[in-house]
Amino acid sequence: MASFTSTPKLLSIFGAFIVCLSPYITPSFADSFDKKVDFIWGHENSKMDDTGKQLSLSLNTMSGSAFQSKDAYLFGRIDMQIKLVQGNSAGTVSTYYIASPGGPNHDEVDFEFLGNVSGQPYILHTNLFAHGTGDREQQFYLWFDPTADFHTYTFLWNPRHIAFLVDDIPIRDFKNHKDKGLFFPDSQPMNVYCSIWDGDGWATRGGLVKTDWTQSPFTVHYQNFNPQACVSQKGSLVCYLPEGSDYYTWFGQMLAETDLEKMKWVRENYMVYDYCTDVKRFPKGVPPECLLG
Repeated sequence: MASFTSTPKLLSIFGAFIVCLSPYITPSFADSFDKKVDFIWGHENSKMDDTGKQLSLSLNTMSGSAFQSKDAYLFGRIDMQIKLVQGNSAGTVSTYYIASPGGPNHDEVDFEFLGNVSGQPYILHTNLFAHGTGDREQQFYLWFDPTADFHTYTFLWNPRHIAFLVDDIPIRDFKNHKDKGLFFPDSQPMNVYCSIWDGDGWATRGGLVKTDWTQSPFTVHYQNFNPQACVSQKGSLVCYLPEGSDYYTWFGQMLAETDLEKMKWVRENYMVYDYCTDVKRFPKGVPPECLLG
């Protein structure tokens, strides 16, 4: 954990300081998994290598498996490198997401990887819950084989927006429209979670293709967990920044024009579902953020 100078300054946004509700939030830096996460179920299917820098989660007929970060974060850039299940992964769901404690008003931001039969592409399923309101799904094919090597999946989360990135290419950007009365995750610290589980009731072709258990165990690999984020302490809502440091460049970062062009390319060529265009699902009108851009 980094130390602070004796004269810290508050991060600011929109030209004003954020209100401080308790002493501070400390910064989190890249570290090995053994110092950053706890296995929370399926311990027998969870493995960490000797260096602590890579781990795997497996699914078999008995159980899936999962881990969570020891810390909860409030804003940050959170990277994880993932190599997905190889071969026939139909029916499996591998996840990487951030979430506040469960409850009717919880916040959550999801990457979920929906397996498929050999030779068919994974679907990257994204979703977002703000103050308990979800149903914000967007789905994508990937422009590479996510089982052949590790790729980086990122949440860029600050008070202005949440961007979903794949290998530093944005695929989705959810903006803060609280000024228009819409919910946005900006007050509840969230832990990082990763898991693999059996979702053959819906994951592949709406549940038509079931898990082939003769192919188990199904294994997903994780490495380079890098939370450039603020660690919540006692519900704090403020980050302190060491004097002279620009480490928290993500705090006010928006997508640049080049990023928007890349996102447009992904959405035009690889998006397979967007709740904002699903008028059958929302016959009384799509959610209001869809009309705000």
